[in-house]
Amino acid sequence: MRLNNKIALIFGGGQAPSDSPAAPMGNGRATALTFAREGAKVMVADRSIKAARAVADEITAAGGTAQAIACDVLEEAQIKDTISQTVALWGRLDILHNNVGLSIEAGDAPITEIDADAFDHIMRLNLRAMVLAAKHALPVMRNQNSGVIINISSIAATETYPWVGYKASKAAILALTEQQAIQNAEYGIRAVAIQPGMIDTVMAVDARAKAWDRSRADVAAERAARVPMKRQGTAQDVANAALFLASDEAGFISGISLRVDGASGCRIG
Repeated sequence: MRLNNKIALIFGGGQAPSDSPAAPMGNGRATALTFAREGAKVMVADRSIKAARAVADEITAAGGTAQAIACDVLEEAQIKDTISQTVALWGRLDILHNNVGLSIEAGDAPITEIDADAFDHIMRLNLRAMVLAAKHALPVMRNQNSGVIINISSIAATETYPWVGYKASKAAILALTEQQAIQNAEYGIRAVAIQPGMIDTVMAVDARAKAWDRSRADVAAERAARVPMKRQGTAQDVANAALFLASDEAGFISGISLRVDGASGCRIG
């Protein structure tokens, strides 16, 4: 029970039931389930209320505590309302977990081919939403003199990556995390980032298979071959990292980014 009685809000925590029982778990769902298993009360926020409810129901069926809420992180009013409802329900906010992000599904492309509207959309979804979530969560955390912000970046921020929107937004998240850490340390608030590498999720693998008109197996094998460990990671790997960073065990850790990438980042330099 490493998060016993902690209150966690996970933006992008939902995952709708899949027609395929073999569909892999998403990072947000894995983190929500893991936090709840470790004693946290979890607000599962997702643009799709169906997806949010599916995860919240999964938590409660296992004996945990969770609520679902619909939230489009492109809308500041909805972000503010989600945080307000979390605090109204449970009295505080201990963990803000920012998991929302898209790339090729939103029209990402090389810099010479990117559409301006697509770039703006990606930056609003991947970066602006995290800024606004912190804007409304930090007053709550400052008032209680504690809290943890976990921002999901990507190994794409620091390694070769072909599409400009995702790379630019995920790199900016690293700077944002450092700023959040130094500006809020005096309030007992920590801010950390996670850089997942090649993770086997629907968003990462299936979206590419669809965009490239290739089989899922081919895309998954190609991704695995690029990892020094010769396999993709799982959403549970990311959730385990988030659990450690959210827990009191990481109480003196702030302003850092933890790579969860099977040693892929070691190629840098």
